[in-house]
Amino acid sequence: MNTQQPSTGYEPGYKHEVKLPGGDLKVYASDSLFASLDYKVLDMANNNLHIPNIEFMSYTPDVHVGVGTCIGTTAVWDAEAGYVSPSIVGSDIGCGMRVHLTNLHKDDLQEVKLRRKLVRAIEKYLPMEAQQRGHFSDIRLEHIVRKGLHGLPNKYIPDSYTPKKSTALSHVEISRLSFDEEVLNGIPDMTWHRGHRQLGTLGGGNHFVEIQSIEIAEEQREVAEAWGLYDGQIAVMVHSGSRAWGGAVNQYCTPAFAKVMGKLGLGTADPRLIFAPLTHPEAQQYVNLMYSALNYAVVNRHLIAFSVREAFREVFGTQCELRTLYDLMHNYAWEENTSSGAKFVHRKGATRALPAGHPANPKPYAATGHPALIPGSMGTASYLMVGKPGGEENYYSICHGAGRVRSRSATKRLVTVGEFARSLRVGQADEIVVNQHSLESIIDESPQAYKNVDEIIESVTGAGLAAVVAKCKPLAAIKGSK
Repeated sequence: MNTQQPSTGYEPGYKHEVKLPGGDLKVYASDSLFASLDYKVLDMANNNLHIPNIEFMSYTPDVHVGVGTCIGTTAVWDAEAGYVSPSIVGSDIGCGMRVHLTNLHKDDLQEVKLRRKLVRAIEKYLPMEAQQRGHFSDIRLEHIVRKGLHGLPNKYIPDSYTPKKSTALSHVEISRLSFDEEVLNGIPDMTWHRGHRQLGTLGGGNHFVEIQSIEIAEEQREVAEAWGLYDGQIAVMVHSGSRAWGGAVNQYCTPAFAKVMGKLGLGTADPRLIFAPLTHPEAQQYVNLMYSALNYAVVNRHLIAFSVREAFREVFGTQCELRTLYDLMHNYAWEENTSSGAKFVHRKGATRALPAGHPANPKPYAATGHPALIPGSMGTASYLMVGKPGGEENYYSICHGAGRVRSRSATKRLVTVGEFARSLRVGQADEIVVNQHSLESIIDESPQAYKNVDEIIESVTGAGLAAVVAKCKPLAAIKGSK
């Protein structure tokens, strides 16, 4: 079905309602972004809306085509009569963002030579090669997938010895998700082996570590200062997920879902869109295994940041600090308490951004709302945002990044190394230093492959979903090898 010409309840500005055969879709985007949507994203929405009992579905402005479901989707069911869909969670379960704040100023990293030295130090501590083993073989993986951050030995939680100043376990969206651990008995030995090897590794694709300098938005300066931000502050942003562990959960559960759908007569026009009633045993198995992957993902990002901290301390001395600002996910599904009752909320490439006073905020952010971490594309700014009360209409979901506008193969065909180098200001005093010796090897991650992140952010703020607290300008980027 081609839904390129849908019936729309159109609101000029940043909120659009699209009436599809399967139901209503809300799109939060500027007029120009909305007009540029590929009809395929509407076809995908229509398929998703044919899943029984779905109560709400929306797209964020960075929406783009994925497998079965678009990246940038929020989909909601009643918790009692709901469905769960691995397609609306995504293959990299728990993929998300983490930001750490240093006690350094951008002037401390003014020299390109020093930024290169820091990047080399990070490469020393953080595995870069696709098959390279992580440096945490003394950690027991079964503790991690069961207990999340609480399964780590104290030596990997640097601030555990100063509990009054500790942020490692408190300044996170989740530190541990409990689940029925019996499901772990069915995980093959090879998955345990690969999961253990990859713990604390970055991965390839769009995953990264970025060194950034902070520029506070004046209208949110009070919030920024409450978070411990200051102008020119050096921050570290991490983007990664559950690596092979999360991928194995999908591979393990997909055939079981297909059988359930066959038995129950479920399906849509897209055979890659899989789902099952939450009450079904296979659905419960998936939810439990997904939670184990969410535990893995938050620990993986924590250990990546731990490695980066070691590199900073090698270059700048042991007085250098990297305290946790926040860690969050943008690929997951779980139950949330809302004003209309308990809901089972899926987010695929969507970030939860709670406002001040929301009861689900972590305690340190109850008064301000927690930081919502939004990365830009490589070479462009990232953003720290905070949710606004108006976000309730979208279940407090906002964008998760810039959103691809070109496929990897198309980017390789259409973007030259010279264009990419100019985007990174190579050879200039403000060059964004990258660890890859050949820009050609990562050209599919060039900013030309993505939408304009500033327009994405404008759509989110214009729709009243969140506000910008700070802009984070890139100084150096570290990418893993493929």
